[in-house]
Amino acid sequence: MSVVRFIHRENLQDLVFSIIAQIYCRHNLATNGSSEALEKLIASIQDLIFNLSLRMLGNISDAEDATQEILIKVITNLSTFRKESKFTTWVYRIAVNYLTGYKKSMFSHYPLSFEYYGNDIAMKNTESTDDLYLSVEKEELAKELKQSCTNVMLQCLDAQSRCIFVLGTMFKVDSRIAGEILDMTPDNYRKKLSRIRQKMAGFLSYYCGLTETGFCSCNERIGYAIKRNRLNPQKLEYSNLKKYNDEELMAFTENMETLDEMASIFSDLPTYKSPMSAKVFIAQLIKSSHMKLILNF
Repeated sequence: MSVVRFIHRENLQDLVFSIIAQIYCRHNLATNGSSEALEKLIASIQDLIFNLSLRMLGNISDAEDATQEILIKVITNLSTFRKESKFTTWVYRIAVNYLTGYKKSMFSHYPLSFEYYGNDIAMKNTESTDDLYLSVEKEELAKELKQSCTNVMLQCLDAQSRCIFVLGTMFKVDSRIAGEILDMTPDNYRKKLSRIRQKMAGFLSYYCGLTETGFCSCNERIGYAIKRNRLNPQKLEYSNLKKYNDEELMAFTENMETLDEMASIFSDLPTYKSPMSAKVFIAQLIKSSHMKLILNF
């Protein structure tokens, strides 16, 4: 997706001049090496932002769009970073503020609730047949469905609760830092996280078969998901994402006996590499027609 698209979305003059100021002036990015330095900076944070966006928005396409938009916000606000906190904490704050108010994702237009999703899970499963699989292994389809289902399940939480749960359970952010990111006390954050975990655990224990008490099975839901266009055997998005380790990640196989252990369904999810290339992103940004226009003004 072209960076030029995002330049159109913002105030063009303010955005481009801000980028120029950061790249070509004095913010620790020497003129001769600015592009390379900026590329390294983007590469160091893009995967963090992509994984946070994916859990917050529920699908890969929306996460990619949000990641690029957040990265532009980071670039254009570099001069405001005062080193009063860690750089990653500062990036988290920008990302969280943006994602909790994001209104362009699919689920912002079609919001979910635990009641609605539970009713959907309780519907009669569609019988799976080999012709539905399109020669894809059933095990591979079940893995894809697990990843998709878990991210969709997160959308049943309101934006702030989702963010608290994701930061605490999946990113394992310290309560002090999480409180700083979300502008709340560490104690308040821990209390909210505990309540959200209990709510999620109650839902999982009733519906998810991998908790040993729930009745839903991903293997039995494959046919239903395909027929409802929720799973496309010819386009397995999660399977095609690169992961940070090559070992097979069995994210849903551990027995869960306590509420916190039930949350491991989420904490064990793979961490993905962003599909976006930092080098291409910066090259597109600097070489865009709008950038050239402003530079020659």
